[in-house]
Amino acid sequence: MILITGGAGFIGANFVLDWLRGSDEPVVNVDKLTYAGNLKTLAPLDGDARHTFVRADICDRSAMDSLLAKYAPRAIVHFAAESHVDRSIHGPADFVQTNVVGTFTLLEAARAYWNKLEGSAREGFRFHHVSTDEVYGSLGVDDAPFTETTPYAPNSPYSASKAGSDHLVRAYFHTYGMPVLTTNCSNNYGPYHFPEKLIPLMIANALAGKPLPVYGDGLNVRDWLYVGDHCAAIRRVLEAGKVGEVYNVGGWNEKNNLEVVHTLCDLLDTLKPREQGGSYREQITFVKDRPGHDRRYAIDARKLERELNWKPAETFETGLRKTVEWYLANQEWVADVTSGAYREWVDVNYGGRR
Repeated sequence: MILITGGAGFIGANFVLDWLRGSDEPVVNVDKLTYAGNLKTLAPLDGDARHTFVRADICDRSAMDSLLAKYAPRAIVHFAAESHVDRSIHGPADFVQTNVVGTFTLLEAARAYWNKLEGSAREGFRFHHVSTDEVYGSLGVDDAPFTETTPYAPNSPYSASKAGSDHLVRAYFHTYGMPVLTTNCSNNYGPYHFPEKLIPLMIANALAGKPLPVYGDGLNVRDWLYVGDHCAAIRRVLEAGKVGEVYNVGGWNEKNNLEVVHTLCDLLDTLKPREQGGSYREQITFVKDRPGHDRRYAIDARKLERELNWKPAETFETGLRKTVEWYLANQEWVADVTSGAYREWVDVNYGGRR
């Protein structure tokens, strides 16, 4: 049995679905079901005895204690987090509460549980913390990519809260000897991605005939990682990673935002041409940049390849095509998540940038 936190969110749900496609080991899936948690993503597991969903908050210590006592997992994979930079700018308190206080609460519950284990159960237990490359700050055009030893320099409330959670996980290893693992990933994309992030937002707006809002000059660079590759990396680290170690997970796909949007538009021109003709590129609109927008992220994932023999299976082109095809085939899912609350958020975030 493994316990997943945040397993109704984008990466967490993909991991749960991926795990149960390749393993019969049961999953207890714990999620608070905030706006980004969506049980419809987990609909393929309806009636599957290997999947147990529990609605709970990782900040609730008694709930975490009860779950660990009841299900006795051999590992915790911790995805639960507030993760959108723009939302952290508008409301940082939620990010500190979930990402810092929540991770601390979960660590305390896990430590108490682990201390009661004996023999092989204690030796084999793992706490896998899933984090982000944003904790490392911003790179210049010619700077070397982030490695696992790059000093932390978070620049947004989101990345600062994730940095805090990373430091807590590290401290619990060095202070208490807890068997932890940490992975810091680059920008994920793929199926079931909530459409506040760049790629799903652009797909949704393009199909709806709306402007495609690109921040600033569109030249901010990210390393793009297909979510299926990220899931495979986490499985590998959980299986064979060295306790206490950090592993960077990247896709080796540095692209600036404008390149990403242009590639998306060209794909949609082929797969779903506009009824009025012309290219979706005509909908691109440059808007005011967000505060503190990091210029470039890039991950050096060679440690993971060298030590655990992992590397991504998808190129940016193959992963993006799979993503666009999934969104075109699952418009009902998109319509369901883009509720009134979502539209209100889009108006708040983008309305003042035009």
